[in-house]
Amino acid sequence: MRVLLMDRVCGKSAPMIQRNLRFNKIVFAFALLCFGVSARGQNGAGINDTARLLAGIPVTGPLASFTESAGWQAHAAALDKAWKTKEYFQLGPIATWMSSHAAEYYGYPGTMYYMFSGPDFLYAYAFFPNANTYILAGLEPVGQVPDLSRMNPDALNANLGALRDSMSTLLITHYFVTKEMKSELNRENFGGTLPILYVFLARLGCTVLDTTYVHSPAEGVKIAFSHGGGSQTLYYFKTDLSGGNSPFLHWCAARGPGVSLIKAASYLMHGEGFSGVRDFLLEHSSFIVQDDSGIPLRAFNKNWALEFYGRFIPHGEKFGKFDQQALAEIYHRNPPPPELGFAFGYWWQAERGLLILARRK
Repeated sequence: MRVLLMDRVCGKSAPMIQRNLRFNKIVFAFALLCFGVSARGQNGAGINDTARLLAGIPVTGPLASFTESAGWQAHAAALDKAWKTKEYFQLGPIATWMSSHAAEYYGYPGTMYYMFSGPDFLYAYAFFPNANTYILAGLEPVGQVPDLSRMNPDALNANLGALRDSMSTLLITHYFVTKEMKSELNRENFGGTLPILYVFLARLGCTVLDTTYVHSPAEGVKIAFSHGGGSQTLYYFKTDLSGGNSPFLHWCAARGPGVSLIKAASYLMHGEGFSGVRDFLLEHSSFIVQDDSGIPLRAFNKNWALEFYGRFIPHGEKFGKFDQQALAEIYHRNPPPPELGFAFGYWWQAERGLLILARRK
């Protein structure tokens, strides 16, 4: 593992590490706690090639031999098919829609917040492809990706199948189901969100530059990547967003105001148990894209201008108690254009999607 060792570690003077091997080990361990661990040295094949291989994209170098196996080729074919469908029905239409309805934010270069996201970087990037910093948060574990160059083909193929299973709901519909992901995200090899993030980055045409595990303000991972230009940064944090203000939200506030996406958020912010994250988003967002499971209408004050798109359809048994009468009246009194052209929220059919744009005045 590669760790940055500095003359001063967390404010304390550190002698030259060559003097004493024992002291060097102590400094090394202390540095892990202070600065986090880079994943670059964990994979001799290179992080970007690892991401591409997991995403079913051909590679050269140490991992090229894996692409000759029938198992990997079947994995690549399955992801190729799923991705083409995703681009046609979701990613392309979202880009077109945002360009015409919120062009100034579609190209937004600042910080992008996506709370309750899990590993769904795919939609964060679809709505805001030019953000310089993406901050995602959820309860799913961070996970890891082992050195694939040391894995035998049979083990790799078994893990690739599990990886596809963990992404299947999002690729077929457009959101993760946490219960369905739990067994796959806790696997020993391709566990957690990191391998899924790698797949999305590679499939979106991004180059993974560096990955670092971080421990503050919560357990997480920081991924530096590029896409046809300058470097961008993706953070994912495993953290409980319930309660009031928290060290995590304090850390986010230091990143400055930004734009936010809220999708399939289980109506958590409709109650006071998640008032802290709700208030944070309202205070630190200049623009919010959400479905009806995000921030309730009653929480938006006169400083916000709201725009409504798609169709309002009651959820029935699963989320029926959260149906907002005020929202239903808006759609009944002045129906917006009936279709977005893509599915959004908990409905997987495009003709049922509902989307709300909130702009700070």
